[in-house]
Amino acid sequence: MDKRILGIIIPIFVVTIVALMFISSSSENTTQTNNEKIGLVINSPSSSISLQQFDQIFTDASSSGIGRSNVYLFWNVIEPIEGKFDWSQSDIIMGLNEKNDLKVTLYFSIINGETLGPFPKWIGKPTLNGINENELVNTLDAILSRYHIVDSVIIAGETESQFRYNENFIPVYQELFFNVYDRIKQKHPDIQIGNSFALHQVINKNLKHIVTDLALGDFVAFSYTPTDNLNEINKTPEEAIIELNQIFEIIPNKKIGFFEISWSTSNFVNGNYISQQDFIEKLFNFYGQNESEIEFLTWYRYIDQEIDTCVVKNQNIGDQTITVGGGSSFGTSEHVIERLNQYNCNAGIVTIDQNLKSGWNEFETQIQMLN
Repeated sequence: MDKRILGIIIPIFVVTIVALMFISSSSENTTQTNNEKIGLVINSPSSSISLQQFDQIFTDASSSGIGRSNVYLFWNVIEPIEGKFDWSQSDIIMGLNEKNDLKVTLYFSIINGETLGPFPKWIGKPTLNGINENELVNTLDAILSRYHIVDSVIIAGETESQFRYNENFIPVYQELFFNVYDRIKQKHPDIQIGNSFALHQVINKNLKHIVTDLALGDFVAFSYTPTDNLNEINKTPEEAIIELNQIFEIIPNKKIGFFEISWSTSNFVNGNYISQQDFIEKLFNFYGQNESEIEFLTWYRYIDQEIDTCVVKNQNIGDQTITVGGGSSFGTSEHVIERLNQYNCNAGIVTIDQNLKSGWNEFETQIQMLN
């Protein structure tokens, strides 16, 4: 399993409701203008948090002027029994997004890097050509019919990793994607649908041809970290922007979505506050120069998390456990996972104890300049 996949999975939150609290569907009166193209992955600093605390985190994050966030829903969590949906977790997260006037980019994975799914037990573990199109369409339709704040859907993430050694399955996925796309568009014509790729892996592993083959739908999305294959930062902010510009060479004729873009402040992986701030400033300059070509740009993430909570060897997603194996020596999976943990847990623009990093000040200032 690709180590970056676990970084995508982490934003599923476990919310412990310690007191009943009503989440209003309308936002409080404010003169702030939200920019719907600029987003932030809003997370909690720990695995357990009260609803009241989570509500405040959303309020604080939204004060930056963002107009969107990512929501990560997994099929086995949302539909544990065929035709019977569990909205308990998603209603909380979607409600908080709606309260804060945020549009949502929905990540609903049928491809999760090297892994397919996770799928509910009633589906089993199908191969790519065994995924039932009707079941997928019905589930997506139920989600989109319930949550009208969703305007963009990503159904495959880290897509390049799935097909790196399985290029013969690309036509199979192309057919599935187009069939699902056409049927969802009939019911939800305003929803934008696409796939996501990890730009750093596309560049590091020379997988641009896979992106070209699977640049399907309304936009092509990318995640990005300025790292090498060991998850250590090996770029300057200037070099990272040069890499971002390569996207327009790979995909010259389609809108681009920046799904998860980050810069860690962990010195363990060669990051710090100043380089994160510098990158954010240059990122918004890049955005301003290319705004007409960009569907959305979302920073990963709002707040730091406790170390060793961002990536774990045994990651539970609903009723399934995804295990990453490997040894403990340099270059093996544990070495890589350790660095990914450090990178992701310190990728926020606010510290665990909710002190603002210089990156937050830069992020907020840049959005206000856009507005």
